[in-house]
Amino acid sequence: MIIKSFELNKINLKENKFFLAYGDNQGAKDELIDLLTNKKIDNVYKYFENDIISNPENLYNTISSKSFFNDEKIIIIKKVTNKILKIFEVMFEKNYEDIIVIFDADILDKKSKLRSIFEKEKNLTCIPFYPDNNKTIEIIMSKYLKENNISLSRESINVLIDRANGSREHLYTELQKIKNLSMTRKKIELKDIMKLTNLGNEYKISELVDHCLAKNKVRVIKFINENNFRNEDAILIIRIFLSKAKRLLKLNKNLNGSENLENVISSFKPSIFWKEKEIVKTQMKIWSYDKIQDLINQINKIEILLKKTPELSIYILNNFIFKNVKKFNNSI
Repeated sequence: MIIKSFELNKINLKENKFFLAYGDNQGAKDELIDLLTNKKIDNVYKYFENDIISNPENLYNTISSKSFFNDEKIIIIKKVTNKILKIFEVMFEKNYEDIIVIFDADILDKKSKLRSIFEKEKNLTCIPFYPDNNKTIEIIMSKYLKENNISLSRESINVLIDRANGSREHLYTELQKIKNLSMTRKKIELKDIMKLTNLGNEYKISELVDHCLAKNKVRVIKFINENNFRNEDAILIIRIFLSKAKRLLKLNKNLNGSENLENVISSFKPSIFWKEKEIVKTQMKIWSYDKIQDLINQINKIEILLKKTPELSIYILNNFIFKNVKKFNNSI
């Protein structure tokens, strides 16, 4: 059964226990998860498809185990593909009680068997999540501002829409900042919005750095071509590079011969957000301790060069990025 993302209020948890949420609008998918986990159910378990496939018994034990206080469970399985079908069939046939299962997938084409099954079966729920457009972003923002009694000028709203860059996930983060500011200030002006929000660039830069460290040359080129980074962005970009490189160095040190990369990443402090875990795993497979040390030395030299020649910052930074992407590909 197919329902639209704006029809989430129609979900009947007594009749629907299995959900497939697919698409590249993670912010909207997170709203579905929040809606379902907001039912005072404390037992929420999150997995990635690869972890489930390598050890399905861990999932089955979680589902079968009983809690003295609460037997209801929500199982969230991220990054699912058709590979999860056999495990889904086992779960469906056993008809476990008191569980809700959310399969979270990226874009699935019409030929996907998983998508086809969820679309056709009446007791399964399939929800496509498409990218937000500016109109959707404005509707979400207007509702939030009204609920929190916050007044912004049309110009400020336009800036927020532009900086959201089509992501409600990013938008909510910045709206929370505005809400916090509104508690101490009656009037919020455009200059406050400009100073307070850093929506688009910082998130795009973080993704750019992640894909660069994961040797994904295609995505790196796409990010650079689609985003008009300015010379003044160069220092922020190189510092995010340094921060993520130092994290990889510490992860390598913590690994220290251990074969369980998953445990090293899960126990890392400060915690690595679940959305980053897969790409961090990829980065860890590429970067040895010595290689990441060498990269950190390069980054420090580049930062000094950027400060000496700010007018050439983006040119210097792009050369550094493409040089390392090429190096990644040659080292695999």
